[in-house]
Amino acid sequence: FFKRTLTLPSTCLLCQGPASHAQPLCDGCLADLPWNTHACERCALPLPKELLLCGECRPRPPPQQRTVAPLRYVFPVDSLIAGLKYHRQLSHTPLLSQTLLEAIQAADHPLPQRIIPVPLHARRLAERGYNQSLELARPIARALGLPLETRLIQRARHTRAQRTLDAATRQRNLARAFQLDTRRLEQLGHPVHVALVDDVFTTGATVNAIGSLLQRHGVTDIDIWRVARAP
Repeated sequence: FFKRTLTLPSTCLLCQGPASHAQPLCDGCLADLPWNTHACERCALPLPKELLLCGECRPRPPPQQRTVAPLRYVFPVDSLIAGLKYHRQLSHTPLLSQTLLEAIQAADHPLPQRIIPVPLHARRLAERGYNQSLELARPIARALGLPLETRLIQRARHTRAQRTLDAATRQRNLARAFQLDTRRLEQLGHPVHVALVDDVFTTGATVNAIGSLLQRHGVTDIDIWRVARAP
């Protein structure tokens, strides 16, 4: 994986012009990405500059204390993520993971004890061949010098694809979908600060399901790291 990510495309992923030296995009396409420049501190929902929290997080705080999501989930970001997630376009990984890494570093929050990629159910993993969240998390963990944890949280129940469901159905769809390995938690020394890595933050159903599970087992500080936030 790391050998693949070290070799960046010579042409821009979006316009096919010459790519920059640092990213697999040209400078113009990189500047034109839909940046999530000001957002809710808890869920990264795009907000006017005068607001710190959105109307959902202010009265009902979510499990996570902070969310980093540098891009908005609109074109062309949605196409780049879909290519990675559904069409085996792993060449999109360096751009997406590097963009998220730079946002994490710029936010200058306290770093977690463990980085946890959101797991796939074994059936979905077999169908896809890889977990896109793990692909995104690997280079970030390496760059930050943090341990990557893939055994603590398991997807115990196969569920319908979230993208096909509305917000209320997403919450029901993920009921009891995840399990926490208490023996593994003991082996890790009961970390209290973790970061969950995934591609897109949409309704927060996955965040709520895993975050609430972690909180019930003593994790008090949860970061959400996502490439993009749905408006």
